[in-house]
Amino acid sequence: MKNIVVLISGNGSNLQAILDGCNNGIIRDAKVAAVLSNKADAYGLERARLAGVDGIHLDAKQFADRETFDKAMIKEIDAYQPDLIILAGFMRILSGDFVRHYQGKMLNIHPSLLPKYPGLNTHQRALDAGDKEHGTSVHFVTEELDGGPVVLQAKVPIFADDNADDIFARVQEQEHRIYPLVSQWFIAGHLKMVNGKAELDSQTLPLHGYATEE
Repeated sequence: MKNIVVLISGNGSNLQAILDGCNNGIIRDAKVAAVLSNKADAYGLERARLAGVDGIHLDAKQFADRETFDKAMIKEIDAYQPDLIILAGFMRILSGDFVRHYQGKMLNIHPSLLPKYPGLNTHQRALDAGDKEHGTSVHFVTEELDGGPVVLQAKVPIFADDNADDIFARVQEQEHRIYPLVSQWFIAGHLKMVNGKAELDSQTLPLHGYATEE
């Protein structure tokens, strides 16, 4: 049984998708061992409690700087001997030391079709640009913000009368589908990061990940 540690800052809907995936067999031979949040009031901690999973809160304000806080996170996380670290709405930029410590076994989900729209406010940015489609990307975490190799994307349409909330709901539905799937690929040993590239069954994935039109 492999151990997953999930990092959150808020509602934790993608955490719930991972928890459900472990329970319904989408993610096999793995469990969520712990959930860590930098926000004490994050509802994701309640999701962890309801699932019988250890919940950990660390307040960044109690630490001198980012590096010290990240060292404290590493100490907490490593106590669970994690095989996979999942970022699920963790709204902090991670230090280089933290990323390197978990290099190759940390995944993030980002609400855009990377490399388009790294950073925040992606749905409104897609609207403002007049895009006809938007989506979400699961990628390995590297020291470049939202810049690690993409594993899988899901696209959604943008309609003429959409607002950012409409797109958010459409994108989030797809996130809940693809994040458990990619997690299972990793847990089963099909997915790896090799020389800065994502590989699925030893095949290097293209820029936009698996099953793209490239």
